[in-house]
Amino acid sequence: MASRRSLIALDALNVFLADVRDGIGPYLSVYLKSRHWESGRIGLIMSTATLAGVVAQTPVGGFVDATKKKRGMVAFASLLVGAAALVMIARPTFPVIVSAQVAMGLAGAIFGPAVAAITLGLVGQAKFSRRLGRNEGFNHAGNVLAAALAGLIGVTIAYEGIFVLLAAMAAISVVCVFSIRRSEIDDEVARGAIDKSAGPGPNETQPKIQGFREIFTNKQLGLFVVSAVLFHFANAAMLPLAGQKVEASQGEGALSMSACVIAAQLVMVPVSVISGRLAETLGRKPVFLVAFAILPVRGFLYTLGSSPAWIVGVQLLDGVGAGIFGVLAVMMIADLTRGTGRFNLVRGALETAAGLGASVSHTCAGYITQAKGFNAGFLFLAAVALIALAFFAFLVKETKPKDQFEAGSGLEEKTGTGDDR
Repeated sequence: MASRRSLIALDALNVFLADVRDGIGPYLSVYLKSRHWESGRIGLIMSTATLAGVVAQTPVGGFVDATKKKRGMVAFASLLVGAAALVMIARPTFPVIVSAQVAMGLAGAIFGPAVAAITLGLVGQAKFSRRLGRNEGFNHAGNVLAAALAGLIGVTIAYEGIFVLLAAMAAISVVCVFSIRRSEIDDEVARGAIDKSAGPGPNETQPKIQGFREIFTNKQLGLFVVSAVLFHFANAAMLPLAGQKVEASQGEGALSMSACVIAAQLVMVPVSVISGRLAETLGRKPVFLVAFAILPVRGFLYTLGSSPAWIVGVQLLDGVGAGIFGVLAVMMIADLTRGTGRFNLVRGALETAAGLGASVSHTCAGYITQAKGFNAGFLFLAAVALIALAFFAFLVKETKPKDQFEAGSGLEEKTGTGDDR
């Protein structure tokens, strides 16, 4: 059982790591636009971090499964992101920014699998769904805090101050992760090799590690990964393009970007917690379909206005879609890999595939926007989102095991009558 200290440290880690795990994100797009860089070149630079993550995600996931030094991996990645942020403002040239983005992409590949593994190792499979929703809730709250500070710094001081803020949060993240007690992380549970929630049995003492061939020839897993690629292809470039659109028309990119991030993250906090609970009772697919359905609507709405207020209002929809995706994607991977010992490897493979979709999104949307304008870029992304919705709706099946539906019903009945007895 995880101690209160470790669980509180995990909450704090998710708050301060929120801004670190995504690197400088869309703020880099606004920063470069303010220095009169072209949209196509910005899109190419934004893609470099994602491509680096694509290369690293799968091997990193496999390494997280194998290593017992998950806290050290998070600390190393945090320091690497902080150093890269400071280097970018010290020498804002194309080669330096590309190199720093690559470093951030490699570091970013570590955060997702490592934090998910630490969480699973601390609380176990039975409590993972709700804890995952809690993690995402604190993560989004951290993004709200970081975005508010970034917007204030960008307006009152300079865009460069946002990079310094990122480095400071990276340092605090190191303190948080080492406050989690190493002895309370069960490494076999953390990789999905055993499920102690099922009670004592052979699987609890004899973990089974499934072969790579069995994992990567799983049809349902492959279909789910393709749907995630399409989702990220449609979603990744929307917010950076929205920030560029406001900067080009209003000259208030940093402030508007912060407002967009804050608006979406405020919505994500309750959505993450609620979606984790709903997925336990309704199943994964019905909840996930909402995220896919919102995405094409959001892409189309961006074309209807360029005022900061309109862009921020549309961005509220991202809070619903991204809030659901952050919880349900990891949850469905945990379902599909339960008992295989390859949870983090597959999660890394998912991030690799999704990152590939995101990197292509930035580049394609950037050059389409440069040639045809912002509305053409958004309509292109909305069309991809419609394809993603259809693919997920018709080809991806429910992943929640039947025994968990039955167990959930029994648990609810016991909970309702326990006090009466």
